[in-house]
Amino acid sequence: MPHDSSPSDPSPRPSATDPGLAGLAGLDDHRLAERLATLAGARLVDLRTTAVAESWETSDLKDAGDRAAHVLLTGLLARLRPGDAVLSEEGADDPARLDADRVWIVDPLDGTREFGEPPRDDWAVHVALWERGAGAPGEVGDLTAGAVAQAALGETWSTADVPVPPPYAAGAPRLVVSRSRPPEVSDVVAAAIGATLVPMGSAGAKVMAVVRGVADVYVHAGGQYEWDSAAPVAVARAAGLHTSRIDGSPLRYNAADVYLPDLVVCRAELADAVLAAIAAG
Repeated sequence: MPHDSSPSDPSPRPSATDPGLAGLAGLDDHRLAERLATLAGARLVDLRTTAVAESWETSDLKDAGDRAAHVLLTGLLARLRPGDAVLSEEGADDPARLDADRVWIVDPLDGTREFGEPPRDDWAVHVALWERGAGAPGEVGDLTAGAVAQAALGETWSTADVPVPPPYAAGAPRLVVSRSRPPEVSDVVAAAIGATLVPMGSAGAKVMAVVRGVADVYVHAGGQYEWDSAAPVAVARAAGLHTSRIDGSPLRYNAADVYLPDLVVCRAELADAVLAAIAAG
C-alpha cells in the first residue's frame, strides 16, 4: 500500500527550489508547456517505480498518479503564470475561465488505466494553452501552445520544437483505436480506406503515434473532454496534421461545456478520404 504519496495524503506542492525546476520563470509558453509536461511525467514514472517495488494496489497507484501530477502542474502554473486560468481534469471547473484571456488546459494523467498496468507505456501528460483572440477570424480564441509527455518512453513532443512526421508511405494506412472501447466509426473508416487497426490506450499516445509516423489516422467518437485532446491537437497542428471534429468542423476549446466527444487527427493526405468515409458511414 502507498504511504506518503497515497491518494488520501496531501501531495506536496512543488517548490521553486526543487531540483530540476530552476529556470522555469524565464521560459516562453511553448517551452513552459514542454517542461511542465516533462516534469509531471517524471514524477509519475518515479511514483510507478515505487508502487511496483512496494506492491501497491492498482487503484491506489492510479489515484495517486492523478493527484500527484495535478498538484505539480497546478502548483507550478499558479506560481509561474498567476494571472492565467487553469482547466484540469482533476480540478474543479472555475467558470471564471470563460472570461480569462489565457487558459491552461491540462490532463495530468491521460491513460490512467494504462498507467496502472506497468510496464505499459501508452499513457501521457497533456499541457496546452488557449488564448483569447487567437485562431481564425471570428473565433473567440484558440490553442497557441501545447506539449504531450510520454514519460515511459522518455519523450515529450511540443510546439516548442515542431515535430516533422516522416514522409507518408504508400500502403495500408494504420488507424489507432482505443484498446478498451473502439468506436464503431473506426471500423467504418478502416473498411473504407483499407486501414489496419492498431489498439492503443490514451488519446495523447494515439495522437502522438500519428505525429511520430507510426500511425496515420486517429478517429474517435463517443466521449472525450477538452483536456483529452487540447495538447495533442496543438502538437498535431504544429506538425502539419489535419485536426477536426468528425464532421470536419473546427475543434473549439475553453467552452462553457467542456464535453468534446469526437476527434479526427490524420495525415493531411488522408483527410478527405477519412471525412468522406465518416459522412457516408
